[in-house]
Amino acid sequence: MLFVFNKTSEEKKGSGRSLTAVLYDLPILAIAIFIFLYLNPSSLVFRLRLVYIVLQFIIGATCIFGMRFAFRVYRQILRYGGSRLYIRLIISDLCAGVIYYIIQRIIPEHSARINFLRVVCIVAFDLLGAVAARLIYQYIFEYGSRRLWSFPVFRKTVKLFTGLYLEDPENRASDEGIRLSANGGKSEESLRELSLNADRHNLAIVGAGRIGALLAKELMTNQHSAYVPVCFIDRDSAKSGREIFGIPVIAENDAASDKLKELNVEEIVFALPRMRAERKTELYERYRPTGCRILVYDYPLSQTNEFGKRTIREFNIEELLFRDAKEFMSDEVMRFYADKVVLVTGGGGSIGSELCRQIARMHPRKLILLDVYENGAYDVQQELKMKYGSTLALDVEICTVTDREKLDRIFETYKPDVVLHAAAHKHVPLMEHNCVEAVKNNVFGTKNVVDCAVKYKVANFLMVSTDKAVNPTNIMGATKRMCEMLVMSKAGEQAKSGDITTKFCATRFGNVLGSNGSVVPLFKKQIAAGGPITITDRRIIRYFMTIPEATQLVLTCGAISSNGELFALDMGKPMPILELAENMVRLSGLEPYKDIDIVETGLRPGEKLYEELLINFEELDKTDNDMIYVERSAPLSESEISDKLAVLLSVCKTQDDETVRAALHETVPTFKTPEEVNRTALESREFRMSQA
Repeated sequence: MLFVFNKTSEEKKGSGRSLTAVLYDLPILAIAIFIFLYLNPSSLVFRLRLVYIVLQFIIGATCIFGMRFAFRVYRQILRYGGSRLYIRLIISDLCAGVIYYIIQRIIPEHSARINFLRVVCIVAFDLLGAVAARLIYQYIFEYGSRRLWSFPVFRKTVKLFTGLYLEDPENRASDEGIRLSANGGKSEESLRELSLNADRHNLAIVGAGRIGALLAKELMTNQHSAYVPVCFIDRDSAKSGREIFGIPVIAENDAASDKLKELNVEEIVFALPRMRAERKTELYERYRPTGCRILVYDYPLSQTNEFGKRTIREFNIEELLFRDAKEFMSDEVMRFYADKVVLVTGGGGSIGSELCRQIARMHPRKLILLDVYENGAYDVQQELKMKYGSTLALDVEICTVTDREKLDRIFETYKPDVVLHAAAHKHVPLMEHNCVEAVKNNVFGTKNVVDCAVKYKVANFLMVSTDKAVNPTNIMGATKRMCEMLVMSKAGEQAKSGDITTKFCATRFGNVLGSNGSVVPLFKKQIAAGGPITITDRRIIRYFMTIPEATQLVLTCGAISSNGELFALDMGKPMPILELAENMVRLSGLEPYKDIDIVETGLRPGEKLYEELLINFEELDKTDNDMIYVERSAPLSESEISDKLAVLLSVCKTQDDETVRAALHETVPTFKTPEEVNRTALESREFRMSQA
């Protein structure tokens, strides 16, 4: 009952404001009637009697306001009235004028009629007055003095002369459409307090197009905004020297540091949706030397903004990848996972959790999240429950992949159609000192999941691999290469028998920006602590990709697999770690080596200077997706892989890390020492690419 009462009250308030607007539009019509029928009658036509003038007012008001109500002119909230409101107003008054004139022809008393010209003049004058009143209101509301808004007398004066309601600025905060989150992860209350009490910052908007103009308008009308737009910057020379909402447009070539200092610009925001990565890098390099803080405006049309909110945010390191983030997903991939039971091992980790998010929006019949770390699994479970509610059939199983008995029960219970195997120990330095655990979890855990997939006739099995598996120089990479050989062997075994019950494949990609244990979160923490940033060697280069890219690659490969493929992504140019660290310092508004030092600590055990994505780069098959390659190599036979697994199983029983390391060198032929690889690193194809 309370809800109904509130709704009715709001409707009454809206109806009351519509009636107020009508009452103030009526005098405009009265003035038009007075001017054209009484004050200035034509010399060719007799002056109308007063009773007929009143009759004309009644007829005109009935036609004009009747059509305005029919066209819902008074239902529009005037402060947001754009071109649609005025077009609607013009059409309604045009129709009213036609009806008004037709009525003149059927009035029985000739002396009460007016001619066509007078009808046009009255309707046109009334329309002009109505449009002017609305434009004046919008202008005062959007660009009026904020100090004057604070005085009730001013608001009442505006209401008196325009017939429109000017809201108290204290009540406007909830109506503002932009969420300014550039101040970090603060709450809405703290942001509001910050914007009310802190000095407002002068902002230059890069992009004088529609999105930039919308941003400027939002900031100008939002009293609680922490930003004041002082100029636009655009590379279109035709816009240079002109103004948008009274804000000057400066040519990109003229927007040098001196010009920005002259305008007291403190921060620069990129308002260019769907900007290519190369363009972002170009702009970042152009404006970084100005010393201004660099921001990005995400508009709902931009795919970087998942929830469709307009947001001013920090410039992310992901946007310095020197290439555009690739979109792998297609309708065919979405349909592949729809209505299937999908099991994700390691579902609480960085990659696994994103796989669960992507799968959830594809309408699976059931999603099973399997992880040994209950906190991560719980976080993902709650996130998906909040977003999808009862529409997503989600189950969480806490289990290690080394527990074969528990895995058997899970597979028997759910009978998954697709298994995405992302569970693994992945931290390189930790695995160097825990070789036994790396082999037990990565190798034999993968074997358990593979065996269950075959036993319970899973249709598709996909293993998440890494570029560190190519010519590995560390335990983690060597175990992942062993997993690849295991999966490929199982695929070859089925192909040889002609009974492909389960399609096996693996995907291989580089470092994932922002994932647990990656360098980006580490560098951020070190910068926040005042430095220094530590890198092991300034010569190190790495391939990088975003988490959405990685997961979409995995899902696409799983959908297009026919059995036995080792997929790899063309990740473009590798990035020097030193350059990444320097850019992150600059993004924080600091200078490398001056405000934040960058120091080398020396290569860690098992670390090499560069990573490779493919073993035989010249022997590749390209898929329908230009960014995905397939490496095809002869899989090991069932007996060969069994012998290798037997060796590893026996050495694991010794619980001696060095014995296990030696066994991995024996079972994984491409496992080399870091010294072997680093000796010729500067001559590698990857190093040449990074310098290009």
